[in-house]
Amino acid sequence: MTMRTATQTGGDPAAEHMAIEQAVLDYFEGWYQADPDRMARALHPDLVKRSFIRQADGSRTLGPTRTAQYMIDATRDGGGRDIPEPHGTTITVDQIADGIASASVTSKPYREFLHLARTPEGWRIVNAFWTWADGHDPRG
Repeated sequence: MTMRTATQTGGDPAAEHMAIEQAVLDYFEGWYQADPDRMARALHPDLVKRSFIRQADGSRTLGPTRTAQYMIDATRDGGGRDIPEPHGTTITVDQIADGIASASVTSKPYREFLHLARTPEGWRIVNAFWTWADGHDPRG
């Protein structure tokens, strides 16, 4: 895999698309590889991450809000290193408009919807909303 830096690309649609994908790869692969530098590079400092997961009674509810610092620290502490490969991560950049973007990601354990913003440092994930992928929910 060729590594790209998620920097501001000046509006070229193909370059913007690649930079967004790289930010998302830094987020996912940073998690799986327990690489806090990649995680930090992917996240906006004001990230809000939430889950929508099944409870013991079978109902679904919003999980606790996670911050960029929480995610960086959790990544440093091992992240998703224990998730067996291959992860099967597929990124779809859904829309790009005037410095904001949305992307959806499927992988073996997760489904996520992401909102990103183009900052002076590059594309960064601002919002992340996730649930377990089919067959990976520990509650069934």
